Amino acid sequence: MELKKKLKPRIKARIRKNKQLIKKNIDNFFEWIKGAELVELKNCNIEEDPVRPELDNVFRRSYGRKIYGVKYMGEIHAVMCFAYTNEIPKNVDELDKFSHDAFLQSAHRDQNVGQIAIAYTVWSKKKGGGKLIVKEVFKKIKNSNHLNRLITLSPLTDMATKFHSRNGAKLLQINETSQNFEYEVIKKQ
Repeated sequence: MELKKKLKPRIKARIRKNKQLIKKNIDNFFEWIKGAELVELKNCNIEEDPVRPELDNVFRRSYGRKIYGVKYMGEIHAVMCFAYTNEIPKNVDELDKFSHDAFLQSAHRDQNVGQIAIAYTVWSKKKGGGKLIVKEVFKKIKNSNHLNRLITLSPLTDMATKFHSRNGAKLLQINETSQNFEYEVIKKQ
């Protein structure tokens, strides 16, 4: 009984200290997110791309296609690649064709390429980076004058399904080699 009385305050103190350490570690863990910024990239390391490493930087930057990164303290922590289209692609060949068509159409009109932003690959090098880049790109699309939809061209994997579902996207369709999710874009009035 005597030993139990001596241990109880020690255990409580240890638990309090551990709670403080865990809270501090969690705060530090996500601190980088507050200082991160969305930047357009001229290229990315395609070997890091777990979804479409076969697409080179020329493809990712041609015909109105863009590469965005989340940058913190001079380092890129997440990457997302887009194509701007007027139709929803079911595979990379259609993505290429549709973005090329939208680019050519914009050259004859207002220079705004496509009405749909197609996210065809995303990856993160740091915990929380994937969710952050989706959120930041989503903001950018909401503030654009010509984009009215954010749709993915995702692989047929549980990981992609869970990622987009957890981040608020709705499944549009399942294709032969891909699936399309849509993030609802509500424009500011």
